[in-house]
Amino acid sequence: MILFLRFAVMRAAMALITLLTVSFIVFSLMALVPANCAERYLAYKTTQGEQITIADIRAEERRLGLDKPYVERWVRWVGNVFLEGDFGESCILRVRVSQLVGDKFLLSLGICAAALIFAYAIALPVGIFSATASSPVLNNVLRLVSYLGLALPNFLLALIIMLISTLVFGDSMTGLFSREMRDAPWSWDKAMDFLSRAWLPVFILGWSATAFAMQSVRALVSDEYGKLYVMAARARGIHGARLLWRYPARHALGPIINSLGFDLNRVFNQLPIVAVILVLTESGALLLEALARSNDQQLAGAIIFLLTGSIVALNFLTDILLALADPRVRRSVMGG
Repeated sequence: MILFLRFAVMRAAMALITLLTVSFIVFSLMALVPANCAERYLAYKTTQGEQITIADIRAEERRLGLDKPYVERWVRWVGNVFLEGDFGESCILRVRVSQLVGDKFLLSLGICAAALIFAYAIALPVGIFSATASSPVLNNVLRLVSYLGLALPNFLLALIIMLISTLVFGDSMTGLFSREMRDAPWSWDKAMDFLSRAWLPVFILGWSATAFAMQSVRALVSDEYGKLYVMAARARGIHGARLLWRYPARHALGPIINSLGFDLNRVFNQLPIVAVILVLTESGALLLEALARSNDQQLAGAIIFLLTGSIVALNFLTDILLALADPRVRRSVMGG
């Protein structure tokens, strides 16, 4: 037990170091963008007809603390992020980033997590079955479906579903909320309205994730199924589902669990384009707006850091889960 606790503490320390490193990289990227936050904001004000002087820029830099040394600014920023959850002000909109992101990041994270659950709920049983099935017709059909999922882009699938929905039902199914519930406070009716529409981005994002996961599961189980320890178990009289779930399927779960953080990142990377097509009001669309249109590096950096923090936290949890679920990892960690 002491060895396992030491393993968990070491993984937590590595996760913290990773987050600090990522925070430094994100802050550095924000600082290296041409023109600092004060200059970009005041340049925006000039487009609104206001006259801005050099003295105004210097005063704004002092207000934002941009006249302080770089390391001091990073320490203050990362301290506010870790201790207070405060990412500072948006460069352009001049409101707190936490207020802008708010529930939007949780909505995005929930959509991506639901897409992964949807993907693995299908990929695990289908991938395991296809790896052990002897029917060439069935294997070819499953392979065709998985290839189609990998070949058909998510944005094209979104456009197809929107077109069919508009022609058949007269509703394009865009947005996470109906017009009546968009600005309403959270309630049971708003939650039900959200669920009635959230299935579409979940399905679209889960489309390619399912195909990718199915291919991975099939390859891992096929590799384990042909190993000597499985043949030895079969020689001892273990057959059928008992053999499958006790040995190859169970041992193949390790790499799959370890890949969850990578899968979450891959799904989130696909979210901004899908969000633009489906007119989703969440952090994927907000990130695209900050990077491509407003050049609001404070806002973009906050969303990127939150995503990285979520992936690091998920990787930490999967390391712990893998140590508990896989006897080989548990023996290496606990020595027994």
